Amino acid sequence: MPKLYCGVENCTYNAEHCCCLGKVDVDGSEATDCTEGTCCNSFVEDNGVHNCSGEPEPNSEIDCKAESCMHNENCKCHAESIEVVGNGACRCGQTECSTFTRR
Repeated sequence: MPKLYCGVENCTYNAEHCCCLGKVDVDGSEATDCTEGTCCNSFVEDNGVHNCSGEPEPNSEIDCKAESCMHNENCKCHAESIEVVGNGACRCGQTECSTFTRR
């Protein structure tokens, strides 16, 4: 599983730049680069209460729909590590996978 660094500090699942979900959904079926088409579909804007139980894990399973990314194999991310960015996002479309690399 890739190491996930989450730079979306206002996501309810972000704890210490890790995701508490354990499994993240990255969209990007029509992505051409990280800023054009990728996003974290698991993003939920923080309403003042973080949605974490237990200790956040640095590694997460990444389901990835960005078929044109070189790290995508059978809709799973196989990068050593990924970074999701979009601090201040209000919706998932304002986030992105900055690790996206076009094949």
